[in-house]
Amino acid sequence: MKTGDTVRFLNDVGGGVITRVDAKNQIVYVADNDGFEIPVLANHCVVVAEVNPDTNIIKKDFGGKTSVNSVENPKLEEKIPIEKKAVETILETPEGDNLAVFLAFIPHNIKQLQTTDCDCILVNDSNYYLFYNLVLGDVQHCKSVASGIIEPNTFEELLTVAKTELNDWEKTRIQIVAYKNAKKYVCQKAIDTPVSLDLTKFYKLHCFIENDYFDQAAMLIDVMAESQKRVLKNISPNAIKEAIASKQIVDEKVISKTSKPDNSPLEIDLHINQLLDNTAGMTNAEMLVYQLDTVKNTLNNNRNFKGKKIVFIHGKGDGVLRNEIEKLLKLQYRNYGVQDASFRQYGFGATMVTVR
Repeated sequence: MKTGDTVRFLNDVGGGVITRVDAKNQIVYVADNDGFEIPVLANHCVVVAEVNPDTNIIKKDFGGKTSVNSVENPKLEEKIPIEKKAVETILETPEGDNLAVFLAFIPHNIKQLQTTDCDCILVNDSNYYLFYNLVLGDVQHCKSVASGIIEPNTFEELLTVAKTELNDWEKTRIQIVAYKNAKKYVCQKAIDTPVSLDLTKFYKLHCFIENDYFDQAAMLIDVMAESQKRVLKNISPNAIKEAIASKQIVDEKVISKTSKPDNSPLEIDLHINQLLDNTAGMTNAEMLVYQLDTVKNTLNNNRNFKGKKIVFIHGKGDGVLRNEIEKLLKLQYRNYGVQDASFRQYGFGATMVTVR
């Protein structure tokens, strides 16, 4: 818009001719038929066709560019600037270029699993934006219950699953397209996979476990693992036989070479339900003592293997077990190397010890 343009008001009756333009505040001043000057926001009026009485030439506005069929060159007037939207900077992690997507289910009241509802949450543990579509039903009769875009390294609550509607989730499917905004990236395959939900697990306490994403116990479904499972399921028996035959040939070549020692760390899961089949009658203190005894026995049994790495998986929880393990290591195993285990693999819930 510029001085001299004829405009019509969008939110009111009337209009007039622009007498001056305040580009900074995006305001134009319009003189009506009575000569009064009225300040109006630029986006509250529109330029209309105007006939030049001298040349009988029509001037029109085309998205801010004025076309004038006249012998005289139009004067350049002050234009209202267009604001450009800044591109948001996303903090990426080195391991985040590998897609890691989870469906999480968190009960509203974990003590009332027979009747309580659950929140369904999508976890995006990667550097990619994700288009997602969560579907219930089979391919021929499906219903989208949640869709949208989730940002990198975040989670988003999709919907609440009422216990009375749980049977509808027996056939669940998720579709995902991964991309990065305004930068180059490695193209990822689109995901369209059924998700195996055992509905009986929603009634079992041990199926909701400590995790690295939420303070509450949750049931986590690995979407990438589900997708890979479907790929393997579609491999023909003949292809499997050929793969086994080729592997035997490779193994024969490997045997002829000097084998290298296995340097992979020893993993010890200290969650009490992994150590004991039944904890009935045990107090929290007795469980803690049993977990610490497991740590000591493991370290003592491996004391002759210098350089051996042992990962103790203790979970995030309230930090009691982690603190007691640190005290034990400082008092009885001072010369051993101690550090947080891989965050990518274990989150904040594991400690790695190197035997020395």
